[in-house]
Amino acid sequence: MYGLVRGCGYVALLLTPVALLGSALLAPRDASAGIVGLEVGIGIALAGGLAAVAERERALGRLHVDAAEFDRADVVDVLAVVAGALFAYVLSVHAGLGPVLGSAFVGLVAGLGADDLDGPVYCGSFVGMTSPTLFPSAAYLVGAGLVAGLAYVATRGTFVGMGGKLGTIALFGCATAVVLAGVDYGVESALQWDSARVVVPAAVVGAVSTVVLSVRLELGAVVGSAFVGLVAGIAFPTLLPELGETVAAVAFCASFVGMSSTGRLRGEAHVALAGCLCGLVFIVVTPAFVGAGGKLGTVAFVSCVTVSGIRVLSEMLIARSV
Repeated sequence: MYGLVRGCGYVALLLTPVALLGSALLAPRDASAGIVGLEVGIGIALAGGLAAVAERERALGRLHVDAAEFDRADVVDVLAVVAGALFAYVLSVHAGLGPVLGSAFVGLVAGLGADDLDGPVYCGSFVGMTSPTLFPSAAYLVGAGLVAGLAYVATRGTFVGMGGKLGTIALFGCATAVVLAGVDYGVESALQWDSARVVVPAAVVGAVSTVVLSVRLELGAVVGSAFVGLVAGIAFPTLLPELGETVAAVAFCASFVGMSSTGRLRGEAHVALAGCLCGLVFIVVTPAFVGAGGKLGTVAFVSCVTVSGIRVLSEMLIARSV
């Protein structure tokens, strides 16, 4: 039975990015942006599909090994996700810090003070980044947090070490709550492609900085990402009054790329490549799922899975040529 739950978790991790990309590509935008977005989407689908197939063998092969009953530790993880969501939402909305600083602060506290629970708490903080116009009361947030918490448990052992996984789980929880509650996403204009001149470099720097903090300085993935989010959330709105909040969101988004394990993204070069793609995907999905928490993490997840898929394809070609 628990093996079936893990299988459902694997499917959720695949369907959430597909839903985000599909919604983005169907959103109204000018003709040139639509063409570029379609090309990016097709490339992501092909490369990501290869990685998903490769991951399927790894993940489903673990189902019988990992199959165990839902236990007390799982309950604690679910509650930690809900708690992270509530704390981040309070800081973001009621304390006026905004979603980036609210989530980053919760992640930093969890990473420094709760090593055993930093993953689920940080995952919940992404649910807490949801706009109050989407979830007007705490009941919606708790519901999304519970769904995300169950998904967190169900996806344990799947896409291990892949950056953006926690955010994808959060978006799954938020999107499920949106469907069940019958509320509507917000509306936001698509970013123009000339913004890539700022967005892409910020994404690359955010991703590489995180992996340096996480791996080279051994601070851990959660602390490294949260630290980048705090710096970006404070610095960019001050330095760039017009684009500051957007650039801060991009840098925080890319920090999730930098959370990838070295087995997923091998070295700073692969991280930089995934960060670059992260910036491009960020532009593509701007008008999709507006106001939902976890969207930034899903962008990072798409980018990491795509780079992983490119690596799988290159290894297949090399093996055939030998």
